Amino acid sequence: MGPTCMSPGYRPDRVADQIRQEISELLTRGAVHDPGIGFITLTRVQVSPDLQVARVFYTTLGDPKARRETALALERATPFFRRQIGSRLRLRRVPELTFRFDQSVEQQDRIEQILRDLHEEERQRGPRHDDED
Repeated sequence: MGPTCMSPGYRPDRVADQIRQEISELLTRGAVHDPGIGFITLTRVQVSPDLQVARVFYTTLGDPKARRETALALERATPFFRRQIGSRLRLRRVPELTFRFDQSVEQQDRIEQILRDLHEEERQRGPRHDDED
C-alpha cells in the first residue's frame, strides 16, 4: 500500500453513513430551529470518491409548495449541518453538502399505487368468462 492510500476509515460509503446518521440525529433532536424543514426522511447519502461532496437525498410529505419550503430551509441550514459534522466526525475536510429531493422514492410509491389500482379494477370486474361469444 502506497502513501496515497487512505485509511479504510475514510471510504466514501462509510463517510456517507456517518453523515446520514449525524444529520438524522440533528433533525430528530430538533437541533434545527427552522419550521420550514417540516417532516423529512433522509433516504441516502452519496459521497464523491474524493470525499469533497456529499449529496443528501431526502423525501418529505406535502405538496410542491411545502416541498420548496423544505428545500429552502435545508439550504439555510446547510452551514449548520457542516459545522456539526465537522465537529463530530474526524475528517480532514468536511464535504460540501447538497440536499436533493429523492425522486426515486416518489416514483416507487407511484408505481405501487398504480399496481394497487390495477388489482382493484380487476377485482371489481369479477371473474372473466372468455368463452362467451
